[in-house]
Amino acid sequence: MPDRTFLTWPFFSDAHRGLADELEAFVREQIAPPPHDERDVDAACRDLVRRLGAAGLLRLCVPAPYGGAHERLDVRSLCLARETLGRAWGLADFAFAMQGLGSGPISLFGSDALKQRYLPPVARGERIAAFALSEPDAGSDVAAMQTTARTADGGYVIDGTKTWISNAGIADHYVVFTRFPEAGERGYAAFVVDAVNPGLRVTERIDVIAPHPLGTLAFDGCRVGADALVGQAGAGMRVALGTLDVFRTTVGAAALGFARRALDEAVRWTGERQAFGKPLRDFQLTQSALGQMALEVDASALLVYRAAWTRDTGAERITREAAMAKLYATEAAQRVIDAAVQLFGGRGVVSGAPVETLYREIRALRIYEGTSEIQKLVIAAQLLKEDGT
Repeated sequence: MPDRTFLTWPFFSDAHRGLADELEAFVREQIAPPPHDERDVDAACRDLVRRLGAAGLLRLCVPAPYGGAHERLDVRSLCLARETLGRAWGLADFAFAMQGLGSGPISLFGSDALKQRYLPPVARGERIAAFALSEPDAGSDVAAMQTTARTADGGYVIDGTKTWISNAGIADHYVVFTRFPEAGERGYAAFVVDAVNPGLRVTERIDVIAPHPLGTLAFDGCRVGADALVGQAGAGMRVALGTLDVFRTTVGAAALGFARRALDEAVRWTGERQAFGKPLRDFQLTQSALGQMALEVDASALLVYRAAWTRDTGAERITREAAMAKLYATEAAQRVIDAAVQLFGGRGVVSGAPVETLYREIRALRIYEGTSEIQKLVIAAQLLKEDGT
């Protein structure tokens, strides 16, 4: 039984505790055990989005005026969802997370017309969303992106390549970030591009160690209307970073869910496994490992929900808090899961075993939405900025 004592912390309201119960019921009834073979990730993700939408959980991903659950995005709710879904099945967390990230720029910066058009079907699970920022030569160095947009015929034309794009090939729309030279050297812009746009092609699907729909997009004279612009022309980097500022904390929450599952599996296994005539958990070395794992889980939870609470209670930006939460929780989850695999011994590396699956799932979280190395630089920059030196 997963530890739920953290729900008594002052970060949460009764509404959050009720949501936690709702999420547990969804997991128990809908995805435990996972309802699909992971080899068909496209079908699994489509079905998960449909299930999440039918259960009303995707309402957490958009604001209330457009079919959402809260007046503005509630980061604690997003984190509770990602933690709970991640503990149950990594692909379920992925499906939920991308509905939030892929519609987040519209929720936070889009015009009312964009919100009216795209957000309600996202909340109902009828439209799959995607976020297209990374490029072959622009990962951590986002400002190095080469995809461009220019004005033409009352709208815009986009040319370039995006890669490592989650939901590539199954998304109904992509929020695409580009250079916008007309606004100057530091000009960027964000646009909503429908998947059916003839100037957009999925040129490659990318297979990774934990199966997810991932691929490369090519934009060749891709025309969009003026109303596809998200935020202001030239201010696209503000849209990108503002969105990541909200959703980066939730990556830490997903990692926390993975770590909790690994700890639960380790506690169960060490009680069942006999070695030298007694349960594995009776050995002090085992107890030391379990104690360290529990410490890592609680420390991660404190950082994740500190960041989420700070945003929800009025902070416009949580750059430092979100970076700390993402950095610590993902690195800690890697350590916790590795320890669980070690405790399982040979059974821990059997393909499809829970801890083996978690081992594959956690690795990417230390890279996407800002690598661990970048998070350290972000934290240091915020620290020095506050110091005034």
